[in-house]
Amino acid sequence: MIGTVFVDANVFLYAHDEGDPARMPRAYAWVDHLWHGGLGRTSMQVLSEYYVNLKRIAGASLPPEEAWERVARFLAWKPHPVDELLFRRAREIEQRWRLSWWDSMVMAAAQLQGCALLLTEDLQDGAVYGGVTVRSPFTLDVREPAPAYTVAPLPNPRHRGRGRPRKAGAQPPKAEGGRRKAEG
Repeated sequence: MIGTVFVDANVFLYAHDEGDPARMPRAYAWVDHLWHGGLGRTSMQVLSEYYVNLKRIAGASLPPEEAWERVARFLAWKPHPVDELLFRRAREIEQRWRLSWWDSMVMAAAQLQGCALLLTEDLQDGAVYGGVTVRSPFTLDVREPAPAYTVAPLPNPRHRGRGRPRKAGAQPPKAEGGRRKAEG
């Protein structure tokens, strides 16, 4: 998989939910894959939601220190803060796509971090919002190839570049500003 992936709170919760043996291994595989690949992203809002729900769901079976440690390890992913930029982007998303405020905040954080993929169970699987594709970790396998989520390389121009043809073995001149302009 190429590109960063934003992880929502429900994926973190399912990764350790022994009460749901069908979803736990899939969610855990995603989190583990993203952790080891350095591709995982999240936000402070998501980590807050994860922490509150982890304590609520686990109750007395999970000591508060362990709940904190599970959440705090994801600070290594440099979660996006709840700030003015996030608020403004979330408002644009809320108005354009009519998502709930909380889902708009998640989508805004994913967009602001340049993520190609958002793993969540809360939005429609396969929907695309501003370049971020929503996928459920329970329908998209971590081993599934992801060419649909990568940026396609530019095709080779069909016409030769302007100017004289190059001599055999000669190095092409460096174009100013990057690529050479193709004839139209």
